[in-house]
Amino acid sequence: MLSFLKKIFSGKKVDFRELQSKGAIIVDVRTPAEFKTGHIKGAINIPVDQIKQKAAELKKKNKPIITCCRSGARSGMAKSVLAAAGVEVYNGGAWFMLEKKL
Repeated sequence: MLSFLKKIFSGKKVDFRELQSKGAIIVDVRTPAEFKTGHIKGAINIPVDQIKQKAAELKKKNKPIITCCRSGARSGMAKSVLAAAGVEVYNGGAWFMLEKKL
């Protein structure tokens, strides 16, 4: 049973450092106030409630997108919206943990 659950939830491991070196754009989906308290250098701030309106603009950049937020929940929602719009997107989870992976 445990191995079955691991297969379902483990997924493919993403090398965020490699994605960034290939030009991936980091999109922090927290509120502007949260973003001001700290963020990954070079990240752009697009709050999760504005992601749908910005999806076409991000897709035009033709680069992978890495979403992040405080805990990973909002970045997961943003990932779903962007993926539905045809964007290559990865959920980086919590911004401070993603920063360590970069």
